[in-house]
Amino acid sequence: MITLGLTGSIGMGKSTTAAMFREAGIPVYDADAAVAEIYLKGGAAVAPLEAAFPGVTRDGAVDREALRQRVLGDDEAMARLNAVVHPLLGKDRLAFFARAQAAKADLVVLDIPLLYETGGERNMDAVAVVSAPVDQQRQRVLAREGMTPERLDAILARQLPDAEKRARADYVIDTGNGLEPARAQVNALIADLRRRGPAAATSEIARDPETRQ
Repeated sequence: MITLGLTGSIGMGKSTTAAMFREAGIPVYDADAAVAEIYLKGGAAVAPLEAAFPGVTRDGAVDREALRQRVLGDDEAMARLNAVVHPLLGKDRLAFFARAQAAKADLVVLDIPLLYETGGERNMDAVAVVSAPVDQQRQRVLAREGMTPERLDAILARQLPDAEKRARADYVIDTGNGLEPARAQVNALIADLRRRGPAAATSEIARDPETRQ
């Protein structure tokens, strides 16, 4: 079974791209959705996060905004957060792989926003980065409710720069030209990975066509 890591900075279109893989019949593990589940009332992360960061839970669930305020810009706090969350997500991923194997899937996608930042690319057969021009990225993100330029800049400061992600990726999916061109890139990527098998490496099909500034 081929494991493809899917990543990209905020506002690049990664969630939409992940949906395209699902539409093509590829099992997708959504790390953000898994985190949301363990933060819900009764979730596995609620008690340990309250112990690590007193006051970040409300009505039996993790208050994500309160938690964000506690860890943003604090490397030590982020390390404590990751020490709680990552082992819990590891168990969830094992269950995902078990389901995919039972379904005889030949390819799975792990949608992980901070894949490179956490060193997770080492566990993948290949990595695809979703990218778009920076002006489109900012326009998309700043259209979200409650988002400000300052908050966006703080988020981007925690993420590896897009140019570096593209340089390190095996595939780059450009969402800057609309849905159908992106879908064509996804389909070409799937075909290329299946042709190459689990030892898949850099392909010319979906490499970054140019270096954006």
